[in-house]
Amino acid sequence: MRVVTGSRPVIGWYAHHHGAGHVARARTVAARMDARVVVLSSARRPFDWPSDDWVQLPSDADPVGQDATAGGSLHWAPLHHPGYEDRMTAIATWVAATGPAAVVVDVSVEVTMLVRLLGVPVVTFLKPGDRSDAPHQLAYDASTELFATWPRRAQVIGGWQQRWDAKTTWLGAFSRFDGRPVSATPGGRSVTLVWGRGGTDVSEAQIDAARRATPDWDWTVCTDLAGDELWGRLQSARVVVGHAGQNVLSEIAAARRPAVIIAQERPHDEQRHTVRALTATGLGHGLEHWPEADAWPELLAGAAPATGADWARWSDRTGADRCAARLDEIAGLFPGRPAFPGWSAKDGESA
Repeated sequence: MRVVTGSRPVIGWYAHHHGAGHVARARTVAARMDARVVVLSSARRPFDWPSDDWVQLPSDADPVGQDATAGGSLHWAPLHHPGYEDRMTAIATWVAATGPAAVVVDVSVEVTMLVRLLGVPVVTFLKPGDRSDAPHQLAYDASTELFATWPRRAQVIGGWQQRWDAKTTWLGAFSRFDGRPVSATPGGRSVTLVWGRGGTDVSEAQIDAARRATPDWDWTVCTDLAGDELWGRLQSARVVVGHAGQNVLSEIAAARRPAVIIAQERPHDEQRHTVRALTATGLGHGLEHWPEADAWPELLAGAAPATGADWARWSDRTGADRCAARLDEIAGLFPGRPAFPGWSAKDGESA
């Protein structure tokens, strides 16, 4: 069933519950769209998100059930798992009742396949890392379109297939902060350390050792700050230190600050692939592990990039507008509208 002609088209948006980045991305893009966006997630609904536009999914996190990978063809599809059964039933029920024009999946191989098997177009956000495994290959093949939140020149996916090029849009990184004015990089020696909510393998002792090794630098640690406060901390920093998760990295890029980006342990080595791409493109110090304490003085003194023009190669601060425009077009709004200016989906670089 499709929405009736003349009504406001609906785009479903599956947002994974792990970390804050998936919901943040949905919020950033939905605010720019003319189509109605309904989020499906087991994450907690933000207090200011309309309840009618949020489907609270059951959790399937309990490690019960059998044959969770379906013989290696999927990542998480356990047999006889009540939470998983209820979750997938809730998604299918919503799709049948709503008839969305498309569903964005950020991210889940199983949700991608479910929605596609229901005959609904699927737009999948790509993830960095080694995606040569059978489930990811299946999901990317089955997706109607693929969105990448990095420039095309950044080779952050292992197992990439050229057959996906034609249906991929390289949006570049984008952030909730993209519309905010950027102040000049301050003088002095201030460091802002930013971790997201996805977890960290860096201990307080390691951070304290880095502080002690750089006594002429003033360190501020940010873990879960409100938007205005975090933006203020980013803008007041001479150097930002952060992990290579897509959300944190996009916010550092939006702030246009010199940075040291450090990979954290994640499935499929996604953050290590990202820091390698950053290093290859000359964007910041990309490190695969937290460095020893005696390395920090040189790292902070030589942090790069030093200018906004460097970060613009990763994020031109209009990626969310491009994403929203393309989804509106998929929803049947503004067919044939010219591509959003300032970025080339062909080569993934700002014009």
